[in-house]
Amino acid sequence: MPLALLALAIGAFGIGTTEFVIMGLLPEVAGDFGVSIPTAGLLVTGYALGVVLGAPLMTALGTRISRKRMLMLLMGLFIVGNLLSAVAPVFGVMLAGRVVASLAHGAFFGIGSVVAAELVAPEKKAGAIAMMFTGLTVANVVGVPLGTLVGQTVGWRVTFAVVAGLGVIGLAGIAKLVPDLPKPEGVRLRHELAAFRNVQVLLAMAMTILGFGGVFAAVTYLAPMMTDVAGYADSSVTWLLVLFGLGMVAGNLIGGKFADRALMPLLYISLSALAVVLALFTLTAHNKIAAAVTITLIGALGFATVPPLQKRVLDQASGAPTLASAMNIGAFNLGNALSAWLGGLVISAGLGYTAPNWVGAVLAGSALVLAVVSATLERRSAAAAPSLVVAGVSPVSPVEQATPVHH
Repeated sequence: MPLALLALAIGAFGIGTTEFVIMGLLPEVAGDFGVSIPTAGLLVTGYALGVVLGAPLMTALGTRISRKRMLMLLMGLFIVGNLLSAVAPVFGVMLAGRVVASLAHGAFFGIGSVVAAELVAPEKKAGAIAMMFTGLTVANVVGVPLGTLVGQTVGWRVTFAVVAGLGVIGLAGIAKLVPDLPKPEGVRLRHELAAFRNVQVLLAMAMTILGFGGVFAAVTYLAPMMTDVAGYADSSVTWLLVLFGLGMVAGNLIGGKFADRALMPLLYISLSALAVVLALFTLTAHNKIAAAVTITLIGALGFATVPPLQKRVLDQASGAPTLASAMNIGAFNLGNALSAWLGGLVISAGLGYTAPNWVGAVLAGSALVLAVVSATLERRSAAAAPSLVVAGVSPVSPVEQATPVHH
């Protein structure tokens, strides 16, 4: 694997840390600014919405410059956003800093996925994507717990200053190690948009929303579930999240290894197992050891779907994949927001803190259904292709139709 992937992974580590560390620092931030915990929670919501909106916006703005330069600009935006959060005099300024940092998130992972895939041989693309996403998963094991500890010990502002420093390291690594790959000729924003006429691209994104939404339906409410149902002390929640992060690291690496060999079978196995484990979590949540094992499995199975889903989007939008790739990152965050909302609804309905696990199981099961539909449509299309060729018609994708051919 090229060293350039390390630079991308460092950037991903910083982004993953800033996204999730705020959850452990909400009481400190709320206390400093004199706002309620729910109001401070807008720092989480605002970031997620910024990712969803920023992914297409920043990718569209970057269509006219090289991918390396755009990655450097995105890391610069990330640094500015975190510095703004670190020095914010009032809550509104910190919220603005969170949104500024979030604008870099979707486009960085989207463009970074395309760059990572281009740096290696075709049969190693999913592994390269997984290598970049390792930075995000390791952030949940190392960055988030350490950032929370620093924030609780010497102040949350120091945490965001350190994260900005990680951004500087990532920016320097990209500048030094990532090659300045030439832009594909003739590809403009309209060609990137044409990818969304491909039903397979839309199905992959829907699988992303539902599959990863299944994970966050349970994880969003993990703290009250583990303290009120499993009987863990409040201080144990951090280490349970570390177990979840370790599962994410393992699942991401496994997904990257096998997605290049058997992408759809991997999705079948991981999504079906995820649905079963989430359903079982309603029972295992009542036992400390069983709950800890289940949390690790949810992290592993959930992130085993990330490299294959991201590669699926790249493959299906191969003519102009950058915007579709970034939008798929937005889809992960849309799934997070959707599942958190649905999980809150079932808790508010009086069904208990384990009820979101059933929501997650249904979402993961729905993603599995879409995976079967996607594969069925693909087989039918492949079966129809020979007859089209015999009839003198060349079957092409919407992206290929929209992209001019240069000889």
